[in-house]
Amino acid sequence: MRKLAMISALLFVAASLVVGTSLNGATLRSPDDLRLGRIGVLQGTIHERYAMKAWPEATILQYQSPSDLLLAVKSGKADAAIYSDDELMVMLRQNDDLAVLGDELLATPLGMGFRYEQTELRSAFNNFLRDIMADGRQDAMVRYWMKDGGTRMPEIPASAESEVLRVGILSDNGMPFCALIDNRLTGYSIELLDRFGLYTGRKITYVNIEFGSMIAALASRKIDMIGAVMAITPERRKKVAFSDPYYAQGAHLFALKKNIASLPQPSTAGSVKDGESFLAGIAESFRSNILLENRWQLILEGFRTTLVISVFAALLGTLLGALVCFMRMSRLNILRVSAGVFISLLRGTPVLVLLMLVFYVVFASVNIDPVLVAVIAFGLNFAAYSAEIFRAGIEGIDRGQTEAGIAMGFTGPATFYFIVLPQTVRRILPVYKGEFISLVKMTSIVGYIAVQDLTKAGDIIRSRTFDAFFPLIMVAALYFFLSWALMRMLEYLEGMMAPKHRNRTVAA
Repeated sequence: MRKLAMISALLFVAASLVVGTSLNGATLRSPDDLRLGRIGVLQGTIHERYAMKAWPEATILQYQSPSDLLLAVKSGKADAAIYSDDELMVMLRQNDDLAVLGDELLATPLGMGFRYEQTELRSAFNNFLRDIMADGRQDAMVRYWMKDGGTRMPEIPASAESEVLRVGILSDNGMPFCALIDNRLTGYSIELLDRFGLYTGRKITYVNIEFGSMIAALASRKIDMIGAVMAITPERRKKVAFSDPYYAQGAHLFALKKNIASLPQPSTAGSVKDGESFLAGIAESFRSNILLENRWQLILEGFRTTLVISVFAALLGTLLGALVCFMRMSRLNILRVSAGVFISLLRGTPVLVLLMLVFYVVFASVNIDPVLVAVIAFGLNFAAYSAEIFRAGIEGIDRGQTEAGIAMGFTGPATFYFIVLPQTVRRILPVYKGEFISLVKMTSIVGYIAVQDLTKAGDIIRSRTFDAFFPLIMVAALYFFLSWALMRMLEYLEGMMAPKHRNRTVAA
């Protein structure tokens, strides 16, 4: 028992070192109190680098989206987080349990990003920027979006030219820069880019990409320009040719009000805000997250995309897996070795890494639909696993049955098709079903290559409503429903293959 207690204590200490120290109660008086705390930042941003320098002993937690950052603070996973001022002010207006902690941390200029060889395009943007600054349009845009809290895009005629300019944006960045309102991109960045498209006679096509993948997408020519909110830093200048600054933005820490000592602490009386009933709160969350601004259309489109990727990746993986299985069981050494290498590489490579490699490396110079890339990447991964499932099922059939079939006059292929294959399918279906459902759940990472699937739709909604939990629960429920429906279909197929069902069919 003493050894067990010592081991438990060591595990507790190790876990504390990994996850950081939790600050309970109203303990935050200034940013200095976070020196041993947990600080949330957006991955790949200048805030991440700043936090590592300012709080070297703290635990820096990296998140992919502003909605994840908000959720971390509200759920207590992070004691505080750094966020840009303009987006933070919008967030605080919709979350009265949050507040700013301390003074401004840093202020950085923002610029549009180009490849270094795009001198003409970058010069055109700089000339456009000087023009709108000179005639007052820039000041009017800043006043409308940043000061007045505008949410409606002005009518900007699209260019009549056919030349397309692909611009990388982050649709869940949040207002006032970029957000989806009534299923239309809105915000300061969108107006600025739309006006630039009209100025240069180009048709702007927006590509929604995770912030951490922006520079890779630019370098691999998946986009022609970075239009997301990106601070100009010396490190980024090594990879990106920035335009002249179009805006300067500060950043602050924010935390839960109950954890900030200088603020009045909220009353703990009542379990639900303003005396609202639990059901009324659910109804309001349903209205704001699904009905308002027709957000159900985002969910429907994301659900359809997830279903398409899952089904077609499974079909591709099944066919390719059968081919690899044939090669793996071939008498030719070169086929067996090639199949073994394929299986080892694909099973040993994380799916996210494989997805990024296929999109940004293999198809770097090809203008291809990212949904098709997702089908190919997940199909390759599924093929590696299904090939081994098929091989195990075939080898589990007694060899005497093959010999008996040949003795009865069947050819080798006919023996496999009529005798071995039906038994193999019945044996492997339980394992195959599990692998297929895993594939469905793995598709939730396709947002990294600009695919708006079910998970990404939930992130976009969270960035607008700042509801930390309802969109996640809704997305989880939809994934469960999709998995359940596909599982029922496979179980029906499994029942069709059962000997009793086959015997009844023959008797009928």
